[in-house]
Amino acid sequence: MRRMLSKIKDSLYGSMDDEDIESGEDEYVELDALTSEDSKSKLVVKPFTLEDFSDVKPVLDALREGYTISLINIKPLKDKDLIELKRAINKIKKTCDATEGNIAGFGDDWIVVTPHFVDIKKSSQTQQINED
Repeated sequence: MRRMLSKIKDSLYGSMDDEDIESGEDEYVELDALTSEDSKSKLVVKPFTLEDFSDVKPVLDALREGYTISLINIKPLKDKDLIELKRAINKIKKTCDATEGNIAGFGDDWIVVTPHFVDIKKSSQTQQINED
């Protein structure tokens, strides 16, 4: 244990004496460590499937994190209950608006939700999701 601490001290302070360290001279050590901000800066693409209204919660949590592009398969809920599907999409849309994200549908069975810094290029294959 003592050797390990000694090695760490030597790597941080190099050839400085114990007197220099204790006296607090103007020697600075630059550490290159990952901060929580660095680990969050990675963008993640995550698939979700809506089979029930309760399946909206993980989508909303990912959207609130701010670093997830969500690909949501709505077909199971669409086949099961259209009213619940509209309710789920409205909930996602409201959270998306609150976080200034983007939402669009593509195809008949998929929705993409992105953070505020990711734009969705709208084309004939994507459609704007509007609140009813």
